[in-house]
Amino acid sequence: MTTVRDLQELAGEEPITMLTAYDAATAEIADETGVDVLLVGDSMGNAVLGHENTLPVTVDEMASRVGAVARGADDALVVADMPFLSFGADEGESVKNCGRMLKEEGANAVKLESGPHTVELTERLADLGIPVMAHLGLTPQSVNQTGYTQQADDREEAESILDLAREHEAAGAFALVLEHIPANLAAQVTEALDIPTIGIGAGGQCDGQVLVFTDVVGMADGSPPFARQFGDVRSEMTDAVSAYVDAVESGEFPADEHASSSAELDDLY
Repeated sequence: MTTVRDLQELAGEEPITMLTAYDAATAEIADETGVDVLLVGDSMGNAVLGHENTLPVTVDEMASRVGAVARGADDALVVADMPFLSFGADEGESVKNCGRMLKEEGANAVKLESGPHTVELTERLADLGIPVMAHLGLTPQSVNQTGYTQQADDREEAESILDLAREHEAAGAFALVLEHIPANLAAQVTEALDIPTIGIGAGGQCDGQVLVFTDVVGMADGSPPFARQFGDVRSEMTDAVSAYVDAVESGEFPADEHASSSAELDDLY
């Protein structure tokens, strides 16, 4: 089982691989391929639950998916992405929600979309034994304020991200996600920190990379400009389902080998 300490030891030594997962089957596949970290992302909102963004995802939905991924993974570090308003408003409620993911669902850590308001919370959680992965740059839970455009294009905002990165490291965060920021900024943040950085749309000089599973396998109907589809699962699934429909409608399926009969029941009716 990959631990937080294992991940930190990879920083600067080996590229860290992180992938989102939302169910046990996906987690099992990713785990078998050697993915280091499985992020149960609130991206489930638009990736698998049909919402326009991540905001509607609830703590109960996250908990259910975290439990499924934890049951499907043997070796990867499982990180629960805390959904909108599940943290930050009240410290006690924040601790309870984060602790639930470890205590009840089997996660190894939590991820917080971070800002000035999460520095003290990160320290509190770390003190309680709840490892925290911070997240700066484009934070999808702030979509109503920032949209989905690249962040920190100007010097002031870039300096703010660097400062917040240092503050979260000092508060006890074990890693930092950098999303959709200039690559040269991500490189400087990575250089400034001892904890590993994991980029998404932040260039190749972070300590690791993360993408959404549906983007990677080509299940999504379109992907962000910084993502890459490494397969075409959508077409494969469409072909398979179409073949099933055709087989049922033509009477080809089920065939004799797909069923069994009992001679004792021949004259039942």
